Amino acid sequence: MERERRKHAWPEDVAVKDMPPRQRREEMARQRMMRRKRRKRQRLILLAGGVACLIIAIAFPSCLFFYNQKEKNTPYCTRYEAATFTKSLQKDELFASSLCVGTDKVLEYATFDSNWDEFHAAALFDLEHARTLYAERVFERLYPASTTKLMTAYVALKYGNLDDVVVVGRNVTLLEPEAVLCGLQEGDRISLYDLLCGLILYSGNDNGVAIAEHISGSVESFAQLMNEEAWKLGATNSHFLNPHGLHEEEHYTTAYDLYLILNACIQDPRFVEIASMPSYTGTMTAADGSVRHGTWTPTNHYTGGSRPCPDGIRVVGGKTGTTNEAGSCLVLYSVTSNSPDGREHPFISVVMGAPSKPHLYTKMDVLLGAAVSSANDMANVEDSSSGEDSLTDGT
Repeated sequence: MERERRKHAWPEDVAVKDMPPRQRREEMARQRMMRRKRRKRQRLILLAGGVACLIIAIAFPSCLFFYNQKEKNTPYCTRYEAATFTKSLQKDELFASSLCVGTDKVLEYATFDSNWDEFHAAALFDLEHARTLYAERVFERLYPASTTKLMTAYVALKYGNLDDVVVVGRNVTLLEPEAVLCGLQEGDRISLYDLLCGLILYSGNDNGVAIAEHISGSVESFAQLMNEEAWKLGATNSHFLNPHGLHEEEHYTTAYDLYLILNACIQDPRFVEIASMPSYTGTMTAADGSVRHGTWTPTNHYTGGSRPCPDGIRVVGGKTGTTNEAGSCLVLYSVTSNSPDGREHPFISVVMGAPSKPHLYTKMDVLLGAAVSSANDMANVEDSSSGEDSLTDGT
């Protein structure tokens, strides 16, 4: 029994039992005092911990409340910039720094000779200086007709391979009888490049369907992709349901969004190359192996050659659009051709909802003429500034 008790005793107790009686009593008293001190120290630690937890429990909600009040009273733009634009990843050029601001603006360099109310919207943008020279109802949602195909071309160039051979599906033959067509038939094999040429130049609605089904598998999926890409460009007032622009109630855009879309298109040299062609001959191989060709010319009268450009400007290309609901529409990319500084200055001009083609081109002539006047004025101002700088440097 003694050995069993010694086996389960504390080590110090075992050591004490082996001491002489007097020394054992002193050692046991010393150990009791140490235990009391240890228990007291543990109680103090627990008490301090409890007090600290209590202070945190009281202080944290108060700090959180005051922090939220400070955040609430700080302007959103300040908070956003502090959280975002101070980061190294955001030190690049801001998205809209090179874009023209879409705001109502009177045309300073020319005047319209008839009532503007017969049109839906119009605008003129100086791309070089990021200036809006004219803007009328540019944020009003309107039916775009075939100017839709600018967005189709942008998506096709971004996601497609122009060397791809596209097999045409049956849906190209199910379009409205009055729709402009490039003559595609079910089972045709044609390159994506040829499809784009027919789409941009001749405004082939069947080409739009073939492109959509090739890129996304269906018109519906492609339209969803068009909307996603439009939002990325800032064209947030647009909603596309098809790749060709044949009328649908919930298919719309704005004059300003068309500027944004064409501005994005012309950043791709392939688009500029196609849009500036006087004509293009596409090749289609039928399901039976027979080959046929289609020659497609621009539908806009300037690059198509049926209407001369105003003096001092060259129309590079663009897109027309006409339906009963949309009226006559035209979006153009142009450059000045005889500015005093000898350089070409780029512009985008938009007219939507003209009551007829003659009205459309008359108004577009006015905008293009205003572009020339603006470019000349800016060139003269810059030359004057350059001369003053040179004179100052020489004194």
